[in-house]
Amino acid sequence: MPKTEVKKVVLAYSGGLDTSIIVTWLKQHYQCEVICFTADLGQEEELDGLEEKAIKTGASKLYIRDLREEFLKDFVFPTIQAGAVYEREYLLGTSFARPLIAKHLVEIAELEGADAIAHGCTGKGNDQVRFEVTAMALNPKLKVIAPWREWDIRSREDAIAYAEEFNVPISASLTKIYSRDRNLFHLSHEGGLLENPWNEPEESMYELTVSPEAAPDAPEYVEIGFEKGIPVSLNGEAMGALDLFIGLNKLGAKHGIGRVDLVENRLVGMKSRGVYETPGGTILRKAHQALESICLDKHTMHYKDILAVKYAELVYNGLWYTRLREALDAFVQVTQQNITGTVRLKLYKGNLIVSGRKSPLSLYREDYASFGEEDVYNQRDAEGFIQLFGLPMKVEALLNIDGSVSRYRQPDYSKFKRD
Repeated sequence: MPKTEVKKVVLAYSGGLDTSIIVTWLKQHYQCEVICFTADLGQEEELDGLEEKAIKTGASKLYIRDLREEFLKDFVFPTIQAGAVYEREYLLGTSFARPLIAKHLVEIAELEGADAIAHGCTGKGNDQVRFEVTAMALNPKLKVIAPWREWDIRSREDAIAYAEEFNVPISASLTKIYSRDRNLFHLSHEGGLLENPWNEPEESMYELTVSPEAAPDAPEYVEIGFEKGIPVSLNGEAMGALDLFIGLNKLGAKHGIGRVDLVENRLVGMKSRGVYETPGGTILRKAHQALESICLDKHTMHYKDILAVKYAELVYNGLWYTRLREALDAFVQVTQQNITGTVRLKLYKGNLIVSGRKSPLSLYREDYASFGEEDVYNQRDAEGFIQLFGLPMKVEALLNIDGSVSRYRQPDYSKFKRD
């Protein structure tokens, strides 16, 4: 694509090293107007001074949109309702933020009459896919510029040297060894000594949570109320999504909750190691699971667990705006109709322990589960059930019995060595 084709581009802007030099690079190589967009997803102090910084690096303007409520209600909560966890541990904190950012990136490009969008994702990561497939789904006519796939810059050292050469104001230095992504849901860490999976993360790396060893010596209890799978109260007090989640983050961080050290399989094929801090999200997921355990029937829960793996894969791969994700969401929302109640959790030195759950729609009944006689369950009925349940095994055994000994009882002589 000839670089002269682009007249105006909207850049997903964080104010970090990469996006700071990208503003200058775009103006040099595309001779275009650059408009920056920053999504406020709860980065807090990282947003300070961004507008001045963007203008100094050559941007014509900066949009900042507060998307925290939308992030929680439209992305975080549906994913928690689905029970989606990527590769057993990753709660998808970066993954479901990207389609939201890309959605507003496209909206601003349309508002400004831009003919292209740009991002600072590397050619090795997942985020380039998440941004670009979202743009394809929402406005396939927009061009996408990915400088990391075009320029000669190959390292942090190269990027800093470029900034110094062209007087781009940056706060980055070679001593900042970790690559981080922060939003209301989590903080991720990559790079530095983490690149060797044998190395234990250094305590100074963590920024949100205290270490379990330094957490309070006394446990703390928290109660979370749900309506149809959505958290609506904290310790008996009704709260909006944002205040509730901020409260959970503070509680979890205080008690060292939500640290995960994971080697994951990236969409592009390589493995990478990431360390995540997800205090509030970890608490919320545990509470939601506990409530589902008493409100979901066996068959629905088991099938939902199967679909949760696919849901997580879709989110991780950036396929939020697809019919399959919408179809899975429709299923999930049906399963959440009865997920109303309260869960009590005990937080103690990195541990999250369910200490109670209750619901007016609970399927658990003490009288049904007891061993006494009652009308709903007659223990004599179990005999017929067992005969039918075990019938396939019984038939196979009858067909394979040799000398009145089942094949499972015949010795395996291959396990014995000769002297």
